[in-house]
Amino acid sequence: MGLFKTSVIISTYNQPVWLQKVLWGYEVQSETDFEIIIADDGSTLETKQIIDDFIQSSSLHIKLVWQEDEGFQKTKILNKAILKASSNYLIFTDGDCIPRADFVETHLKLKKANCFLSGGYFKLPKNISNTIHKSDIKKQSCFNMNWLRSHGLAKTFKSNKLTTSGFKEWFLNTFTPTKATFDGMNVSGWKQDIIVVNGFDERMAYGGEDREIGERLMNYGIKFKQIRYSAICVHLYHERPYKNDVAAEMNKKIRSKTKRQKLKYTEFGIVKQNSVSV
Repeated sequence: MGLFKTSVIISTYNQPVWLQKVLWGYEVQSETDFEIIIADDGSTLETKQIIDDFIQSSSLHIKLVWQEDEGFQKTKILNKAILKASSNYLIFTDGDCIPRADFVETHLKLKKANCFLSGGYFKLPKNISNTIHKSDIKKQSCFNMNWLRSHGLAKTFKSNKLTTSGFKEWFLNTFTPTKATFDGMNVSGWKQDIIVVNGFDERMAYGGEDREIGERLMNYGIKFKQIRYSAICVHLYHERPYKNDVAAEMNKKIRSKTKRQKLKYTEFGIVKQNSVSV
């Protein structure tokens, strides 16, 4: 198993304020036997300062994996982070997703062999994202619909992610039309399975880069289980300046080949090959 029950891999890029809120969320987890690996795709020193402060003052076990900023290379930094994980069970999330206090516990409670768990997220608008402070995370107010509504959030069907439990939680997880996939904001599974498919395809930029590794895992025989109403995180607002049509088209071609040829392995992952074709 390694030194910890699980390694939580958090990807980030120049969102130090958001990352600080996320790390506050991991300070109040009901399950404490985990390490955090921050996969930083080239952030400036401001982010490093936030991380250094947590390493000095917090009980969290944090490793930082950083690379130079050479454009959107999330897949590359995630592969580096995977190799740094000391546990064989990995939880992937983003540095703008605050975990509910039972987040890590839920992933560990539901884990099983030959299976990855596909969680969800609850998107917050900009004003509420800015409003959330450490005390709101400690008290779990930011997961409370009454608190959110008092700050202007409208109640919708998606509110069920924050309010559901018991039979209703099982029912919505089981019968949701949303397919269980590898969504990098909230997914967990076994390191050995990720190594077998050679990790993330490093040719891929923004747009479906996490889904592609999920498709290879499925081709390898891994089942994906839906837990979007069980493992909860709130997603802080941000723009997406790295989104572009050229990268999206490239990613689409790679995913199409993965599906068409039922590929289980990428030659452009953790272990590098010489081939350069799409």
